[in-house]
Amino acid sequence: MQFEIATTLETVPAAEWDALVEDDNPFARHAFLVALERHGAVGEAFGWWPRYLLARDGGRLVGAVPLYLKDNSYGELVFDWSWAEAYERAGLAYYPKLVAAIPYTPATGRRLLTDNETVARALIDAAVDHARDLGVSSLHWLFTDARDTALLGAHPEHDLRLGVQFHWHDAGYADFDAYLGALTASKRKKIRQERRRVREQGIELLRLHGDEVSDEQWSLWHRFYTSTFDRKWGHATLSEGFFREIGRTMPRNVLLVLARHAGETVAGAFCLRGRHTLYGRHWGCTRRLDQLHFEACYYQGLEYCLEQGLTRFEPGAQGEHKIARGFLPARTWSAHWIADPQWREIIGRFLEQERGAMTDYIEELSDHSPFRQCR
Repeated sequence: MQFEIATTLETVPAAEWDALVEDDNPFARHAFLVALERHGAVGEAFGWWPRYLLARDGGRLVGAVPLYLKDNSYGELVFDWSWAEAYERAGLAYYPKLVAAIPYTPATGRRLLTDNETVARALIDAAVDHARDLGVSSLHWLFTDARDTALLGAHPEHDLRLGVQFHWHDAGYADFDAYLGALTASKRKKIRQERRRVREQGIELLRLHGDEVSDEQWSLWHRFYTSTFDRKWGHATLSEGFFREIGRTMPRNVLLVLARHAGETVAGAFCLRGRHTLYGRHWGCTRRLDQLHFEACYYQGLEYCLEQGLTRFEPGAQGEHKIARGFLPARTWSAHWIADPQWREIIGRFLEQERGAMTDYIEELSDHSPFRQCR
């Protein structure tokens, strides 16, 4: 097996790369990652330099890792700012570092792109070797799936970090009403009230796949997307061109929910889907309307999952308010390699304590399930 580093995915044939990607992981597809490159979401502007790790056997691509060199922690959503500050106080450089991740995407998925566990283990070793060659402080694998988490946890130089999100799972509901029937009376009543309030305001919801979105609608959506960052003092990283491109290159993976009120499109929610899972990603609006956020970001997605036969809905990071709407606590994982042995021990002790506290927190959250059979 030979390993190489590609600084752009444009040099790797899409069919060759996508043959390694699971059907339920749209973010790892060639079209998505290349669109990030082409539209400036990765590169110098935001400090994400592609360093795709490729494994070849006789010239055939048998494994890969979406790897990036970083000079900051922006867009990772596994927060290590305190580690960087501790390094700085000690007079050491935490940046640059390496991350194996999908930029700006807190969605669990495979980072070791191969079905062969021998190749996967070799990719871990090759990534660590590359980190040492670069002289970076650390290597971080973010939002890893169960298999990758187990392989990385078994590696002697990696420590695992536990997080939590809130996911919905289909328990065989025939439709949205059947889903509501599984909830406690108070939660069921609350959701019906929220949805009724949206209808009473005369709001119309549209669900469109990427190839059904017009040029005008893409422009409107990007206006909504940037407005969210303007209000929160953040960076609107993804350009209108990025959304248009993935709408064209992976149209059936793209779901755009638009809301119309008084003849005007006023809000939108952007999702991606795999074979089994819907991933909620972005929301924005130019007019604040009562309960519209919950309808566009959660209930429209749930209805879509039930209609399309999707079994899981991951609406994004954070948000305990999601529990009352049927999104239950789900463990998320990352794995961390720290170059300096002393700092590896210090951070390892912190992660061990944090895992205990996070486990307690998840158990406490689980006590608040809105489902009747769980009470």
